[in-house]
Amino acid sequence: MILSAENLSFSYGARTLFEGVTFNVEEGDKYGIIGVNGTGKSTLLKMIATHDAGGGTLTIPGNIVMEYLPQDPPYEAEATVLEQIFKGDSPLMQLLRTYELAVENATANPDSQKLQKNLLDLQQKMDTQFAWQLESEAKAVLTQLGITNLNQKMGELSGGQRKRVALAGVLVRPSDLLILDEPTNHMDNATVAWLEAQLLKRKGALLMVTHDRYFFDRVVNRTLEIDMGKGYVYVGNYSLFLEKREERRVAEAGAQQRLRNIYRRELKWISRGAEARRTKAKDRVERFAHIKEEVESIKSENTLEMSSVKSRLGKTIIELENIGHVWDGKSYIKNFDYILLRNDRIGIVGPNGAGKSTLMDIISGRLKPTYGSMKVGTTVKVGYFSQHNEFEDSNMRVLEYIKEVNNYIDTADGTRISAAQMLETFLFPPDLQWVPVSKLSGGEKRRLYLLRVLMSAPNILLLDEPTNDLDIPTLSVLEDYLDKFQGAVIAVSHDRYFLDRFAQKIFSLEEDGSVVPHNGNYTDYIEELEENTSVKAEAKTQTTTEVKAAPKKKSMTYGERLELDNIDQEIARTEAEVKMLGLEINKCGSDFVKLNELTKAQNDAQERLDKLVDRWAYLSELAEACEEN
Repeated sequence: MILSAENLSFSYGARTLFEGVTFNVEEGDKYGIIGVNGTGKSTLLKMIATHDAGGGTLTIPGNIVMEYLPQDPPYEAEATVLEQIFKGDSPLMQLLRTYELAVENATANPDSQKLQKNLLDLQQKMDTQFAWQLESEAKAVLTQLGITNLNQKMGELSGGQRKRVALAGVLVRPSDLLILDEPTNHMDNATVAWLEAQLLKRKGALLMVTHDRYFFDRVVNRTLEIDMGKGYVYVGNYSLFLEKREERRVAEAGAQQRLRNIYRRELKWISRGAEARRTKAKDRVERFAHIKEEVESIKSENTLEMSSVKSRLGKTIIELENIGHVWDGKSYIKNFDYILLRNDRIGIVGPNGAGKSTLMDIISGRLKPTYGSMKVGTTVKVGYFSQHNEFEDSNMRVLEYIKEVNNYIDTADGTRISAAQMLETFLFPPDLQWVPVSKLSGGEKRRLYLLRVLMSAPNILLLDEPTNDLDIPTLSVLEDYLDKFQGAVIAVSHDRYFLDRFAQKIFSLEEDGSVVPHNGNYTDYIEELEENTSVKAEAKTQTTTEVKAAPKKKSMTYGERLELDNIDQEIARTEAEVKMLGLEINKCGSDFVKLNELTKAQNDAQERLDKLVDRWAYLSELAEACEEN
């Protein structure tokens, strides 16, 4: 057993997030936690990571090692990337830190036999516990996550980079239970696919909150739903969860309806009065009181619905002509032309740092391009849902924050809805509407910010990573809203499910700044890439075959004969160099600067050796052909 949780609960003030949550985690279990923002998913993860049962019982054996990735991981500003990776309380992490300290002491005091012996003993322990392999793995994971400068200070990194370093740390450090809170936020699609593969092959248990439904579906084998303060466990991934949840809700609805029918029947009886006063009917009166209490405790299920807002859009929308943006000598957007159509549904993809948000800022008018021109229609009203919540005054009340944009909106069917009504629709009940924005959870703030954008009645929607920190139920309804939205939608997203659901075109931002359009959704785009890759591979194979089939050269020049005579010695020297560099790498310990230099030198030497061997094979075949003739 990894852990056993019984009747976990959490409240603050008069607000109860959840109560009575019970589940067990066994080795190999991969749990995904699902629920509307504000239901306490992140709180539950933190409680488990800190051994806080919240009035319930949390049983975790003493030998169980946990690693926890919160949404905003703590860090030491002066620590290097590699030092931050090796934080932790496991024996292996302690050994690595002890070894690093011993290297510093032995280097500063080279004449101290005691320090040198201590260093030698620690090196042997590092060998025994395969700690050198851990260092190598850490570097590989960091590189995959886009972190290449291992000596850079944590305080110099961006927020997204710091989270990727923290993710690398929990992936590398050995643990029995890995706890991840929104691990895919701010990742590009390729990195999400890599992380998916890493978690699938990992043997330990997993407890995770994620909004990425494809990621959830492929990684998870257990689902814990927090719904209206209660916890429900389902065996299976996201697809099975949807089926089982519907079955549960149908069964609960039937049971609640039967209870209401009994209540109505008993209410008629007790309303007669006379029979109820008989002594023999006292039990029935008491039973009625219990039934009434149960009926009144039934909570109606909150459903999130969005009505498309009515806003006129003229013939001219947005036209981009030869748009380009250069920053610090690099082209992020290059020679881009596009005329936005009335009902466009465009998804923008590309690696981190390719300029996706830059393009969105240009289209929204927030950023002026370095060159090119942009024409915007007079009726265009852009609603921009950016990556960062825009709360100028965090002490503003929730209702005030929405009313600042609009008191009412008119929907496409002619209905007028007030700000307070829209807040209730977005799962902000009256008591929560007067709470300061600063008191909301991160996910609730994102949902509130989305409502504010929609309350401005836009006819062009720009969504920059809308799936970050939005819960899955809200995402599902947002997708339904986009189906009915009478205007163009452009979204930057790494969420493959979201892109498949809404996009009809994909704009791919390449490393050189070019924007390549593709028709279809994200899956269509990936299939097109794979098909192009396959065609290129076939063309390369055909070319190679043609080269091999070409007539062999029948004579050798004097220079080629001389080269063949000497190439064996050159190969031997290069092989010795590769081996020597390998020995030096094993000796350099935690001197990561020297380690990087030696590794690069070894790779270069190996590349030279491969070319020499290929050249030797060619010259040998040529010499044999000449002898035959």
